[in-house]
Amino acid sequence: MKNNLSNLLPNDCAIISGFDSELQSRMRRRLQDIGLIVGTKVQCLQKSPAGDPTAYLFRGAVFALRCDDTKFVQIREVLV
Repeated sequence: MKNNLSNLLPNDCAIISGFDSELQSRMRRRLQDIGLIVGTKVQCLQKSPAGDPTAYLFRGAVFALRCDDTKFVQIREVLV
């Protein structure tokens, strides 16, 4: 099962369920400031050719996020 945001594949969707305690508070705050909060629907749009960063669509905007940060973002379910 895909349990964190970094495991989503292109075109996969999920709902954010929380953040691991290992995520630094500064980065957690930054992700929350751009709208990545519990209950947010996120779609993985594409991964870069090297695999990092990955483009995600949420709250009507596209963000490129690094795997080092998204691996600490927990997802509750994967939607079709």
